Amino acid sequence: MQEDFLHYVWLHKKFALESLYTTQNQSIVIKSVGQPNCNSGPDFFNAQIYIDDQLWVGTVEIHVQSSDWYVHHHEKNPAYDNVILHVVWTHTTEVFRADNSVVPTLVLEPFVHLQLLKNYTALKKNEDQWIPCATQFSTVSDFEISNWLERLYLERLEHKFKPIQIQLLKTNQDWEAVMFWQLARAFGAKVNAEEFWQLAKSFPFSVFRKIQNNPLYMEALLFGQSGLLDDDVEGPYFRDLVITYQFLKQKYKLIKLELFSLKFFRLRPPNFPTIRLSQLVQLYHKNTHLFSKLMQANTYDKLHQILICETSDFWRSHYTFKNTSIEKTKRISKSFADLLIINAVLPMMYAYRLFKGVDQDAIISIIKTIPSEKNNIVNAFNRLKPIAKTALDSQALIQLKSNYCTQVKCVQCGIGSALLNRNA
Repeated sequence: MQEDFLHYVWLHKKFALESLYTTQNQSIVIKSVGQPNCNSGPDFFNAQIYIDDQLWVGTVEIHVQSSDWYVHHHEKNPAYDNVILHVVWTHTTEVFRADNSVVPTLVLEPFVHLQLLKNYTALKKNEDQWIPCATQFSTVSDFEISNWLERLYLERLEHKFKPIQIQLLKTNQDWEAVMFWQLARAFGAKVNAEEFWQLAKSFPFSVFRKIQNNPLYMEALLFGQSGLLDDDVEGPYFRDLVITYQFLKQKYKLIKLELFSLKFFRLRPPNFPTIRLSQLVQLYHKNTHLFSKLMQANTYDKLHQILICETSDFWRSHYTFKNTSIEKTKRISKSFADLLIINAVLPMMYAYRLFKGVDQDAIISIIKTIPSEKNNIVNAFNRLKPIAKTALDSQALIQLKSNYCTQVKCVQCGIGSALLNRNA
């Protein structure tokens, strides 16, 4: 038995509500269980409970055993002086406030349905599996899973929104700058995400904005700041980049990144950072006020029309500065554009629509149009039950695994809740 189960039982009133009495034989009528407290202090606040017909408003503390009150030293903490009810599974001792008055105690065990406890025990027994409900996951209805995944996706967007909100506050709501940083990270993909983020932040966005009509200047800025122009390479393009970067560095007092290295190892050539940086430059060159354009594009197809672009001419026959390749157009692929939408555009759109007080329906519509991502987490869930059809599903499953399954938060999970209440 763990406290998370008791929190679930109390929050959702999963126990018989009639004929409740304290260990002191006082009658209990619950008007409100209160709201969960995610910070320090008692577990629920603003609870409203009648005890012997007297309405009490205050906090509720939950323990497996009543003696845990003293194990946790609550008797020494003034924050627990206003606890109006102590909810426990097993009563082992009475507890007292600082003024020596008894804290009313409710023992839940006799009032909880036995099947609910069995279902909880079955989940806890399988904590060492990939997910605790692995053997039961396929039995949960598609409707229950679908509803939970949509909520999880919005939760994931909220998680991504928080660092965006911090950047917006730091830049006095410069949405274009924050969009540039988010896109740069997304262009770096998994391997170079942090490096691209550092690179984009290594100079004021105002500098990038001023040279946006000149792709050579933009490429010189990004390649120079990253150290890619430090090698000795023959050729007019490379020489122009070096000369241009030295000019920009002096004019804008730029400080080049130190101890910085972009990763090429184990990347397919189309994903080389040189190619991605050139594509990022061309994206901004062809789209003045890119952030505004993306926010106004309320469909998947419109976003693709904006994001699909190709490298500058030099990179048609190169993947690196030194080695030539068969000449071909190196355009952003549909699948890579999908990743940009998922990881950069939609989180920014979520933040912007939240700022404007607009609903998020357009985001849900767009994410449901994008095919599901393929990764180890999504593949593993699909082996249990083939459920990931769209990017909403795959993003939600990543949120589910990392924030619920791995942390064994079954009682806070919609799927776990469905299994807990089966036949209970």
